[in-house]
This record gives sequence, C-alpha cells and structure tokens, in this order.
Amino acid sequence: MKRDVFQAIADPTRRAIIALIAMQAMTPNAIAEHFDTSRQAVSKHLRILAECEVISQEQRGREIYYQLEVDKMREIDEWLEQYRRIWETRYEQLDEVLEVMKMRKPAEMQKPAR
Repeated sequence: MKRDVFQAIADPTRRAIIALIAMQAMTPNAIAEHFDTSRQAVSKHLRILAECEVISQEQRGREIYYQLEVDKMREIDEWLEQYRRIWETRYEQLDEVLEVMKMRKPAEMQKPAR
C-alpha cells in the first residue's frame, strides 16, 4: 500500500530518521542506535518511509542501506512553497501596518492631556 508523503513527515521520529540519512546512507542498525526505542519500532518507521517513497534501500553485500529520495523531499518543498509565499506576503503587510502604527504613536503622545 502506497502512503501519502505527508504521513512520512507527520511523526517526529521519522523526521529525525530523514535528517540522519540526509547526510549519508545508513543501515537499519546504525539508524536504530540514534533512538531510545526498539529496532522493531525503527524498522516500522523505515517501512512507512519506504512506502511513502521518501527513502529507498540498496543492498550492499549482506547489508541493506537506506538513503533519502531527494525528489520526494522536493515534492514536499514545492507543495509548501505556495503557503510560504502566502505567509511571506501577510508578514510583509503586517510589517507595513506596524510601521504606520509606530509613526503615529509618537504624534499621539504629544497631544496635550485634558
């Protein structure tokens, strides 16, 4: 069963695994050493990441190495980009409003009290 790529990044442990193997391909045992959980739990996370096609595995001799699939990460980035642009525009508008408010405040403070 193919899962949605966002299921891969929904879990903090899977995000940590992604960060680990982004640096270099690693064996399941090497990955598991970085977590205070069972190897079985790490294997489950690796399976989900593979089903989401965020990672792939490569056989090297007797060892299996997991590596990051950069294209899938790019897919996530492209989806997020549309929201990044929206929020950047909103923050710029907020900055403009705050600047106007900052300019008005000193003038209001100079008004005589009644």
